[in-house]
Amino acid sequence: MSDSHKQAAPQEQPPVQAGPTSKEDFGFGNKIGPQTKRLVNPDGSYNIRRVGGGFGSIHPYQLLIGLPWWQFMLVILGGYLLFNAFFALLYLWAGVEGLNGAPENLESAWDRFKLAFFFSAQTFTTVGYGSLSPNSLSINMIATFEAMTGLMGFALATGLLYGRFSQPSAKIGFSDQALIAPYQEDLNGFMFRIVNRRKNILLDLEVQVAVMWYVPQGEGFKQEYHFLKLERRSVTVFPLTWTIVHPIESDSPLLGLSAELLEARRAEFLIMLKGFDDTFGQHVHARRSYKFHEVVWGAKFTPAFHPDEEGHMVLELDRVSDWEKAALR
Repeated sequence: MSDSHKQAAPQEQPPVQAGPTSKEDFGFGNKIGPQTKRLVNPDGSYNIRRVGGGFGSIHPYQLLIGLPWWQFMLVILGGYLLFNAFFALLYLWAGVEGLNGAPENLESAWDRFKLAFFFSAQTFTTVGYGSLSPNSLSINMIATFEAMTGLMGFALATGLLYGRFSQPSAKIGFSDQALIAPYQEDLNGFMFRIVNRRKNILLDLEVQVAVMWYVPQGEGFKQEYHFLKLERRSVTVFPLTWTIVHPIESDSPLLGLSAELLEARRAEFLIMLKGFDDTFGQHVHARRSYKFHEVVWGAKFTPAFHPDEEGHMVLELDRVSDWEKAALR
């Protein structure tokens, strides 16, 4: 590593590009302490645990739409079972003897509950096999109410499924590490690589990159944000990979820094992406951050695509993070 990378950077830097300056931030504020692990998790979620607010701050639709698929299916299955168990108890209260076709030798409570549960499932789904049917007034009233709520429940579940399938979302793959790599003859650069992991077409992709770190101030620390000037802030189409580069030039806040200084400042590089999804006709967003320990010094990315014998371009998605050692300038 050259000596220029071992010198401490000045505490104050001029703005590195037109627009946002080091006094602005991505919206996290400047009251976050250095003990915080990170601001943005590798999966794009914010490293924030919300407490308080009560049930009024929870929107059921947003909650169910945002759940992972396995959790969503568990909620649907659990709700279906609980719903039928509730109505089974109502049928037991009304007396399963009011069901036509009910066996006469139901002695145990478990057998009676099973009969009521399966009748509830048939009513809820409007299957109606015909082996059981309501006979008493109380059973008919409960079955009528269950049929109505069942239709509404299926409509709600269908809407949630449609909302989850139709929700636009970007599946941007980020390289596992960011690199400090040779950029030009006399320059190094901070860079990372992205790829669209889906086959949909993304247009007008834009990126913003900032570094956040802590510098000593009196007996505590001062939180600073520096937006990084990029080699290219947008691309019109995004069919292959895109290596996003911040040249470490004379006005770069990274000039003169080393891996040890980034660690001492608990540096975190924040990335925000926005593009237009041609499939859904809507804008999509992606987020990621790299902590100081996820930055590799003295490396460069290896190609992740190549032409085949038939003239097609082959993009290897699993190689977006591949890199090799390289001497810094």
